[in-house]
This record gives sequence, C-alpha cells and structure tokens, in this order.
Amino acid sequence: MKDIENREDVNKLVSEFYTIIRKDDMLGPIFNHHLTDEQWPTHIEKLTNFWVTNLFGEVCFKGNPSKAHIEVDKYLNHGMNQNHFNRWLQLWTTTIDRLFIGALAKRAKEASERMAIGQFAYVYKNRPEHCKF
Repeated sequence: MKDIENREDVNKLVSEFYTIIRKDDMLGPIFNHHLTDEQWPTHIEKLTNFWVTNLFGEVCFKGNPSKAHIEVDKYLNHGMNQNHFNRWLQLWTTTIDRLFIGALAKRAKEASERMAIGQFAYVYKNRPEHCKF
C-alpha cells in the first residue's frame, strides 16, 4: 500500500467509498434518493475536487456541503443524527485503511472527523426550533 499521492488516488478513494455508501443499509437509501444513477459520475468528480482541495490545497472545489446536508435533513424530517455521520466516518476510514497508508491518508481521516462534527452542528443549528431535540 501507498499514501494518497495525486488526484487519481483521491478519485479511486472517493469512487470506491461511494460505491460502498450506495449499498449501505443506513446511508444508501438517503444518497440514492438524492442522486440518480446519471448524476453519480458528476457527483464523484465534485467530491474528488473537494478532497483534492482539502488534501493538496489545490483549489478546485466549488460547492456548499452545508446546504446539501440541510436538504438531506429536511428529507429525513429533521431526523439526521450523529449515527448517520458516525456510519459515514466508519465507512470512510475503512475504505482509506483498505487502500492507503501514510500522512495524507491520516489527514483524510482526521479532516473527515472534523467535517462530520461541523456538518452535524451546522444542520442542528439550522433546524426549525421545534425540531431541535
């Protein structure tokens, strides 16, 4: 195994990860509701850009992950919870560990933990008042 070294490695990670996500009992139905089969290739490219930006500092991502998470939370009747993010993190970490080792692999895992905490906090903070529990 090797470390994450370039865009191709990031694309491999993101592609394999979301193949797993789409089949996951908890997360698959959520992701597959929001993205059609035809939309997935574009989404994979966007997420590859996201991780290239985060890991290499190459600014190529344009988007608003927080807005997307708010929409998913609405779809779940404001029921998105930490279990969803924990499952995402578990699958992400497992995928990284299966494919890569090294400093950037570690950075990808650490960054995902911070993002999961931040995204859940953002979703919670932006719920209608009656939905906060």
